[in-house]
Amino acid sequence: MWCPEGLDEVEAELLGPPEDLKGRDVLEIGAGAAQCSRWLTAQGARPVALDLSHRQLQHALRIGSAFPLVCADATVLPFADGSFDLACSAYGALPFVADPRLVLREVRRVLRPGGRFVFSVTHPLRWAFPDEPGPEGLSVSASYFDRTPYVEQDDEGLAVYVEHHRTLGDRVRDVVTSGFRLVDLVEPEWPDWNTSEWGGWSPLRGHLIPGTAIFVCERD
Repeated sequence: MWCPEGLDEVEAELLGPPEDLKGRDVLEIGAGAAQCSRWLTAQGARPVALDLSHRQLQHALRIGSAFPLVCADATVLPFADGSFDLACSAYGALPFVADPRLVLREVRRVLRPGGRFVFSVTHPLRWAFPDEPGPEGLSVSASYFDRTPYVEQDDEGLAVYVEHHRTLGDRVRDVVTSGFRLVDLVEPEWPDWNTSEWGGWSPLRGHLIPGTAIFVCERD
């Protein structure tokens, strides 16, 4: 599942037809509990799930995983050049790194020629709107061009959560200057069957403004 809108890889085939995934080496970046890697395993792929959070990977172990789990920084991937056929990231790593080009260049390095990297992030347009699911979330409250990070702090003033804003143009330039070719930019529409409401995600907002941007990139 690529996003809260409910776009499923079985339907979207952004990594390619499911039957073509068999035997492919795939890196999942910012894997969390490695849900994507479990699906890839079921398709016959050979995934590796990477996340910075040890606790997230412990959760992946509790759920069960028949593939490697790697605790590492996405800006310094611990793999040799050309180790993977594909890479994917569903809302992982990229929004939380001040310079996402560091991640993109590392992903390009570990991909084989012709390798594909697909990643989803919050659509940059949402940065201008309050994170509210109801009507109050439909009025612009901030500048789309303000790239000041969103930061949450603990009682001692230490940052415990940081998310960085990039405009859509920034994201495209990041992809291209990191050595990828942008194959597609997918902005999933909110489907009528999805009645869920989660944080700032809702049918009301989803039918009016894009919530997710998915970048399909290939290494030449």
